[in-house]
Amino acid sequence: MRVLQVSDIHMVSGQRKKRAWLQSLAGLRPDFVVNTGDNLSDPEAVPEVLDALGPLMEFPGVYVFGSNDYYGPKLRNPGRYLLEKIQGKHGLNGNEPAVGVVHNPWEPMRDAFDEAGWLNLTNTRGRLKLEGAEIAFTGLDDPHIKRDRYAEVQGGPETGADLSIGVVHAPYLRSLDAFTADGYPLILAGHTHGGQLCIPFYGALVTNCDLDTDRVKGLSTHTAGDHRAYLHVSAGCGTNRYTPVRFACPPEVTLLTLVGRD
Repeated sequence: MRVLQVSDIHMVSGQRKKRAWLQSLAGLRPDFVVNTGDNLSDPEAVPEVLDALGPLMEFPGVYVFGSNDYYGPKLRNPGRYLLEKIQGKHGLNGNEPAVGVVHNPWEPMRDAFDEAGWLNLTNTRGRLKLEGAEIAFTGLDDPHIKRDRYAEVQGGPETGADLSIGVVHAPYLRSLDAFTADGYPLILAGHTHGGQLCIPFYGALVTNCDLDTDRVKGLSTHTAGDHRAYLHVSAGCGTNRYTPVRFACPPEVTLLTLVGRD
């Protein structure tokens, strides 16, 4: 089963090449799509996000939102991310507001995703019935701005599904611990941008959350008590409009192949 994870598009009006590239991903023919949020970096870009994702919305899918879907980005000194790492303060626990004061028009984006049949996993559960399999999902709203409400979905995977997946935008440890302790075998997240500005042969300096830099992107495992889950963190395919550069960390979407156990 092929799963296409799209994350952190951070669309800005006029990004024609990004739109065309995202449209082309439908050629991968995934079995379903997981969108882990931060689609926007410009309140005027909702139509362009929907145009870019239109071909992928022909496939089954699920989604959660990130802070930048709800609020416009703010101009920050990049050194603040290092300071927050040292102090252990991130998001709404940081030294300044995590988001700007502009409220993005996220509702039309939500409505379009819902109309296409994508499941809204905002602090809720959902199921996709695919050919030969039934996948159960549990999603959280963005922990980076304290919108996650795990108490509303706790209790572990639903019975009867072939696979259960936890979905969240920012991979804060409290969310990963909760999913893992409840027995979810796979967690999908974004948010980190893979560190965005990385050092060759060393890697990321920050994750913009309390996740360690060794797991800033890609596939790893997470342990909580006696339970272990696979964790995949997407490095995403965009950037904050005020820091539109990556170094040693190319943009990405991820095509995951899930294989049944013997």
